[in-house]
Amino acid sequence: MKHVLLALLAGALVAAAADRAFPAHWGNPPQIQTRDLVDLPGGYGRGSSTLRNWIKANLDKDQLAPASGAQPVAKAIYAQDFEKAELDKVPDGMLVLDGGFAVKQAEGGKVLELPGDPLETFGVLFGPTEKDGLCVQARLLGTGKGRRFPVLAVGLNGVGGYKLQVSPAKKALEIYRGEEAKATVPFDWKSGAWVTLKFQVRKAKDGTWQAEGKAWATSSPEPEVWQVTFIDAAEPAAGRPSIWGLPFSGTPIQFDDLVVTAAK
Repeated sequence: MKHVLLALLAGALVAAAADRAFPAHWGNPPQIQTRDLVDLPGGYGRGSSTLRNWIKANLDKDQLAPASGAQPVAKAIYAQDFEKAELDKVPDGMLVLDGGFAVKQAEGGKVLELPGDPLETFGVLFGPTEKDGLCVQARLLGTGKGRRFPVLAVGLNGVGGYKLQVSPAKKALEIYRGEEAKATVPFDWKSGAWVTLKFQVRKAKDGTWQAEGKAWATSSPEPEVWQVTFIDAAEPAAGRPSIWGLPFSGTPIQFDDLVVTAAK
């Protein structure tokens, strides 16, 4: 009886979405969903957060490989959504620099989770080693506690390379090279909500290197323009893409949908 009621509830939440029908190649929406009601991405109205995550995952897949059969918008060089990963471990090919990272089961699917203790900056390297020409994207979820906030980032060019960092205490989105902030713009981070970070480093025609980043609430459309930019005259070292977290609020940080593509 419980499963029947959950299925009926799922149907009601799907019906709460906009009149738009989901694309047939997405398959059926999740049968068991949470009871909350949130805004759905893609203009699908309102529904559960489970449905939101399912829609977002399918929208991301369509962006990488459109259902129309057209040439992919951006061919993934590396992709990891953790759905096939073993729980309580880190997938092969990912290098944990420090911290207790492990795959966990979360609402809507599996994620890579960093515990809320100890209070240090921890990172994971993944994907190919390059000097420039890569773009990294990931979804991150952190929660504030009182006046304490996590720090969330994605990076390129290895441990001492560039980072695109959400700094909630500063209300800022920043580009770092090593430990030094190079560019900062205002950013309104929401506690307990998924945020997507997208970051690329490319060589410019004049022999400089340009780092460009953007961040947005996962439930909202991607911004059309890069929000923060840094032009560097110093040649970067080759290194791998990365994700970073500082759980300063003492609560876990979750990472999902890591994608590496060629920079544009």
